[in-house]
Amino acid sequence: MAFCCAPSFAVDAISNPVLKKSGWDGPIDGPPKQTGKKVTFIAQDSRNGGISSAYRGFYLAAIELGWSLNVVDGKNDKSLIRSLFVEALNQHQDAIILGGIDFDDAYDDLSLRARQEKVVLVGWHAAVKPGPTRNLFVNITTPYEDVGKKAVEFVIGNSKGEIGIIILNDDRFGIANAKTAVMIEAISRCSRCTLLAVENMQIGNANKEIPDAVVRLNQQYGKKWTHTLAINDAYFDAINVPLIREGRKDIQNVSAGDGSYIALSRIKSGISQQVATVAEPFGLQGWQLADELNRAFSGRQPSGYITKPILITTPFMNQLKGAEIDSILNYRENYSAIWTGKNYLK
Repeated sequence: MAFCCAPSFAVDAISNPVLKKSGWDGPIDGPPKQTGKKVTFIAQDSRNGGISSAYRGFYLAAIELGWSLNVVDGKNDKSLIRSLFVEALNQHQDAIILGGIDFDDAYDDLSLRARQEKVVLVGWHAAVKPGPTRNLFVNITTPYEDVGKKAVEFVIGNSKGEIGIIILNDDRFGIANAKTAVMIEAISRCSRCTLLAVENMQIGNANKEIPDAVVRLNQQYGKKWTHTLAINDAYFDAINVPLIREGRKDIQNVSAGDGSYIALSRIKSGISQQVATVAEPFGLQGWQLADELNRAFSGRQPSGYITKPILITTPFMNQLKGAEIDSILNYRENYSAIWTGKNYLK
């Protein structure tokens, strides 16, 4: 199956110290490219813009490394994901990437088999924290603490008067629960803020469930509801029309994670009620997936590199005039330099 292309997006360089300077803050050395590898990318749900964008970045890096790539869609179905995992092991892949799959104890048996068969397992948003885990060579994600805090700080810093917040969460995922907990804690420290509710809703069902949820929540909380925070942009794909129908153009929506192409487009327009998203640098993370796998294939340890979340807003997108994260971090050039043994590029 094919995913859509990853977006190139402008970044809030001022709010993210790493992006204030032009240059690269990632690894500067590593093993040469290990060609001829076979890798399967298992997506938790290809409709998730973050997963598809991270995959697109990895796909471009895999071409440069000369790897054979197979991508499959778990369609938000645990039993299907497990069967796809087994199929990848049966195909004697060199590595398996878990894209957006909460890689918990339920997969211990398959992890053991992978270790026995020397299949490298790497995750993207497959665990709560970045770095190595019990079952993964490395998990790639931005620190959830930074993501949750940025979202709440933006709401507080860009609001006057009393703030009433509803959080939209998908409690199937450890990282979503962790971000929600950080947001709850940050809200509790704000004297002007009230946490009205935490609504649990599967990301894949958001388009279907959001319209009715808006009606119900507006009836319950009325004007006390001033802001919505969500753990993924997908919750806001279908929220504008229901809010308008309820006469609630005053509510502002901020996503604590994702940075999907659709969300970036509506934020750039300046007319959406989603006013910000705390985005992942998807393209960079896709190339990091490739670099970490290349290190594993070479018998090296993980790089230890952790990417930073990026606050994206309408003013900053306009200010940067379409500047791309690629042009700021130069990640392609620097990873290519590592793999080809050239000098580190700044």
